[in-house]
Amino acid sequence: MDGDGKTLTFLQEVVDILLAYIVESFDRDTKVIDFHYPNELLQKNNWELQHEPATLDDILVSCRATLKYAIKTGGAISNMYAMLLARFKMFPEVKEKGMSSVPRLVAFTSEHSHFSIKKGAAALGIGTESVICIKADESGKMIPADLERRILEAKQKGFVPFFVSATAGTTVYGAFDPLIAISDVCKKYNVWMHVDGAWGGSLLMSRRHRWKLDGVERANSVTWNPHKMMSVPLQCSALLVREEGLMQNCNQMHACYLFQQDKHYDLSYDTGDKALQCGRHVDIFKLWLMWRAKGTIGFEAQIDKCLELSEYLYNKIKDREGYEMVFDGKPQHTNVCFWYLPPGIRYMEDKEERKKHLHKVAPVIKARMMEYGTTMVSYQPQGDKVNFFRMVISNPAATFADIDFLIEEIERLGQDL
Repeated sequence: MDGDGKTLTFLQEVVDILLAYIVESFDRDTKVIDFHYPNELLQKNNWELQHEPATLDDILVSCRATLKYAIKTGGAISNMYAMLLARFKMFPEVKEKGMSSVPRLVAFTSEHSHFSIKKGAAALGIGTESVICIKADESGKMIPADLERRILEAKQKGFVPFFVSATAGTTVYGAFDPLIAISDVCKKYNVWMHVDGAWGGSLLMSRRHRWKLDGVERANSVTWNPHKMMSVPLQCSALLVREEGLMQNCNQMHACYLFQQDKHYDLSYDTGDKALQCGRHVDIFKLWLMWRAKGTIGFEAQIDKCLELSEYLYNKIKDREGYEMVFDGKPQHTNVCFWYLPPGIRYMEDKEERKKHLHKVAPVIKARMMEYGTTMVSYQPQGDKVNFFRMVISNPAATFADIDFLIEEIERLGQDL
């Protein structure tokens, strides 16, 4: 950049571009998604990197052209951290001697849990086959009796149960595992209890809904993602650990060129050695700033609003012609799971044929949603259940009118199927 004046002008123009983008995104006539296939994006913009630097004007053109095609990513390292700590707590020698120094370890999690539990086991050398999936009931909650049965089976085989991951807000159903009962089982067999509250943990902010996490105070560790339900910008995840100093002992390497013991400030603030990463963003700052701006009551109102919207959707469609709920009863979180049955298959008598056709409905409607850019609703199968819609509400700016529009749009896009 040539000169302070040009730099300042450039940054001001970047801010103007961002503000225009934000204003446009709040316009309800703007598409929710301006979808393009990857090969179309390749042709739409110049993605080649050149040897010579671009001009500031060229960079501004690139900002305007690419901003709306940004890809949002997330992470699931908190659950792996918890598994790492549980292993170290039971077998501290593994830090120096590796997995060959410990017996066959096994972890337990719900069949509805997040894939990051198995991914963490793979990354830590425990292996995905050592993650035992526990049965869930019809609404997606882990069954404590099955957990105890599987722990006993593992012990009889000579395996060592070391980690149980309960879920507070499952990805698909939004189910909350019975934490108190699970805690009793973990205490009985001396197993580390982790709660994956990435999605549902923020309900602790709500006096109306925090009862769904009763028992979380008994956990050894808890994952919490403010970037989900609380709308904090990505990435913002936290791992809360009951035992003070355990994370430090587990992960510290005493790198003397970074963590000198004779620094001129209180070393308790030098927390870098307890993390796996070295250099990283201060992700907690944006949460702190939002909390300052909203207050706890602001987050509570935001969360309550989202749950009110999901209950409104559930009440609108549970008895509406052409809709079937995936499981009985009101959802515990903002996940509303349902099938839409177009008129063409609504009265099919052959159940297998009907099921075959129904499996194709959600993907087609989702594709049409993306092409029109009017709305976005996820879908997936679950066990023996064919593809269904999973509407998850986490934007408190949404309204009851938006929910009405969603229902009408699904019916409009699927009426000819």
